[in-house]
Amino acid sequence: MAQSEQPEQHTVFPGKGNTNPSNILPQKLDLNSSLKFQCHPGVSCFTACCHTIKIILTPYDILMLRKRLQLSADEFITTYTEPTYLEKTDMPGVQLKLTGDKQACPFVTPEGCTVYTDRPSACRYYPVGMADFHEGRNEEEDAEEKFFFLVKEAHCKGHEEDKHWTIGEWRADQGVDLRDEMNKEWLRLVMRRKSFGLQASLSEAAKRMFFMASTDLDTFRSFVFESSFLKTYDLDQETIDRIKTDDVALMLFSFTYLANSLFGAPGLQIREDKLRSKIEQLQKQQNEAVQRAEQEYKELKAERDRMLAERGQRPGSPKED
Repeated sequence: MAQSEQPEQHTVFPGKGNTNPSNILPQKLDLNSSLKFQCHPGVSCFTACCHTIKIILTPYDILMLRKRLQLSADEFITTYTEPTYLEKTDMPGVQLKLTGDKQACPFVTPEGCTVYTDRPSACRYYPVGMADFHEGRNEEEDAEEKFFFLVKEAHCKGHEEDKHWTIGEWRADQGVDLRDEMNKEWLRLVMRRKSFGLQASLSEAAKRMFFMASTDLDTFRSFVFESSFLKTYDLDQETIDRIKTDDVALMLFSFTYLANSLFGAPGLQIREDKLRSKIEQLQKQQNEAVQRAEQEYKELKAERDRMLAERGQRPGSPKED
């Protein structure tokens, strides 16, 4: 069954926890902490949590789901999603498009989830959330700061089941660790953008690039191999060969590209000849700008002298009253 965050309208964002604090138990948990929970068709609330929800899809979610359904990225996005913005930023993303009067997930049936083994990341976390407020630090510090918490809502009867786990066992059973690894750099992009606040905004071109790289790997691959991309960036042959055929490698590479192009993060190097050419181009533009400014000054001075001459004044003499 696809387990999601809420039967109410709350954003589900992988690894960032529940947005309704009243349902979060005030206790920090670690991987060895105990959990009593189970969801199965015999639970009275089975599939209730798959309605009236907001499930944001990560790039890895999109990749796995469209491969499961044997659809192109464009077909999947058009059929099963609708646009949204990520974490109250201007970064565009997609969420599952709900269906029918009950606003159901398009993949849920009375018998459960039809894409269960490839269900979205957000559906795997519930009822265990993870908090990590140190996206900018190194990985060792991040690991020390991460903790888990339990989301417990009145409608969910899974907490009444007599199945005991540790947090680590639950995460492993739900396939969360792999999703965390696949989503990590994409989430860092969103958190980095969020840290800039509303005073800064992405250009329309940057938004289009972020959306394309996040949702449509086929188009991003065309961008890499059919534009001047490889003439601009210095990529080793092993990377080129890998991203040409491996969708997951291409997805992870897209995160590196976006971090570099949007935020100046390391990871990609402009080719030396391209860099020299760009510097020369900028210097030429600067020289041309200076020459234009000088020419405009001369023309303005000549026009001023002409006007003064018509009024019978010599250039530089005191202005008439």
